[in-house]
Amino acid sequence: MYRSGDLARYLPDGNLEFLGRNDDQVKIRGFRIEPGEIAARLLEHELVGDAAVVAHADAAGDKRLVAYVVAKTTDGSAEADGAGLAASLRAHLGGLLPDYMVPSAFVRLDALPLTVNGKLDRKALPVPDDDAYARRAYEAPQGEIETLLAGIWAELLGVEQVGRHDNFFELGGHSLLAVQMMERLRRLSL
Repeated sequence: MYRSGDLARYLPDGNLEFLGRNDDQVKIRGFRIEPGEIAARLLEHELVGDAAVVAHADAAGDKRLVAYVVAKTTDGSAEADGAGLAASLRAHLGGLLPDYMVPSAFVRLDALPLTVNGKLDRKALPVPDDDAYARRAYEAPQGEIETLLAGIWAELLGVEQVGRHDNFFELGGHSLLAVQMMERLRRLSL
């Protein structure tokens, strides 16, 4: 009847079985996102030579956008260090795209892995480590409440440590996790 981009097949009982998409679109927390659009915006940044964006499932099964970038260096310098590049790219995308399309993590690579056919090898892309997520200079939580909150954030976000200046949403948090956090705090009567 209409083209949705969804792939499905009829089962013998007449029901449809969803098989996936015939494009790269992903659905994250109810939003349909085209990773290629985000990668195109990344390529507009002066320090990015090549980029790819994919959705990775974290330990809890939530999908998060991860950007893989190959940085340009000028005059052989390493001016595009990991943390500085990630902050610059986050600010760049934040001005061009809605918040839900800004990747949670930025992984810097020397080159994007390719298949023998010259296409992006998504299976060879590394899983982002803790350093790939948006972090500010680490400062330990102070006091009982900050320590408790940092522990809850770390557990919900699946990261090892959370500093007192880290941003919940930049670390990959979203409204559903915020509701879970509020429920945990309510149970603790905070």
